[in-house]
Amino acid sequence: MNKQRYALVTVDVEALPKRASAEHVKRLMWGKHDKGSAGVREMCSIGREFAVRHVFFVDQCGAYDQLDEIHEVVRWLDGAGQDVQLHTHPEYLPADFWTARGLESGPEHMNKYTDAARAERVIAYFAQLLSSVTGKPIRAHRAGSFRWNACTISALAAADIPLSFNNSMYAMHAGQCPYSEPTNHPYLWSNGVIEVPMTERRILPGIGKENWWARLTYPESSYFKFRPWWGKLLLNAFSGSPHFSVFLLHSWSLLYWDAQGYATYRDDRRLEGYRRLLARLTRDYDVITTADFLDLYASGKIRATHTVDLARAELAPAADTARHWGGAAWSAE
Repeated sequence: MNKQRYALVTVDVEALPKRASAEHVKRLMWGKHDKGSAGVREMCSIGREFAVRHVFFVDQCGAYDQLDEIHEVVRWLDGAGQDVQLHTHPEYLPADFWTARGLESGPEHMNKYTDAARAERVIAYFAQLLSSVTGKPIRAHRAGSFRWNACTISALAAADIPLSFNNSMYAMHAGQCPYSEPTNHPYLWSNGVIEVPMTERRILPGIGKENWWARLTYPESSYFKFRPWWGKLLLNAFSGSPHFSVFLLHSWSLLYWDAQGYATYRDDRRLEGYRRLLARLTRDYDVITTADFLDLYASGKIRATHTVDLARAELAPAADTARHWGGAAWSAE
């Protein structure tokens, strides 16, 4: 590592009910369809061409009745040398999951939890389940749809998970979380958990949007344009982007959506676009894993810019949050 510009390529691996008509793990994680495949295997294959290891955040909740199939994906990813971490969409868990643990079935979304113990049950259980497959400790977590609050971060500390990949101003203004810091740099929560924010930029107000934030995503973002796939990337210059970046993809990002809103394979254009993206990315960045991040953090090569009191992320009325951040200053750096 000698570029001193670091990027993590993160992939949310999920098989949510509404994104396929059947065979959810096969179609949404493996990306297998009648006309071709474009899923996690293909991402890893392209990554190997550039010595890129992805951080795969695997959700076990959205297809809870297909855990054996999900764990096959996990075993394959781990065996392929990828970085497997925890993703959680507990809103899709069946009611008997909660009753078996003496808990009410609601609230469904983690951003609405008011009891840290509820978040701890979810994170500890699925982290242990994932570790039982990989044989490795979980180092990082991302909440489903970036729905999180202080209870989530408290639960990470309780489970000895050092990294949170949840901070997103885009998500905060969408009402998916009660708080986020307007930064792309890692920072420290007051309970010791390290926050690794999504790379985002604030767009100047316009078209009725007072606060418009865009994420660094593939295949496209409303701000970071990837069209055409072989053309301009990150406004035609990675050199103008942050020294620390977090990309967001999903296991279905190389697929398309059909008329019913289901993921489907159409052609290889998004695979080729992804290959060109990684070729460009690896010229300017060292692409790292969560283990690399922790090593760089321990050595001082990556630093937390500041510490934030966890109380600021406690569930609060949306109106108060909007007032607090309506005029927040922003710097992409």
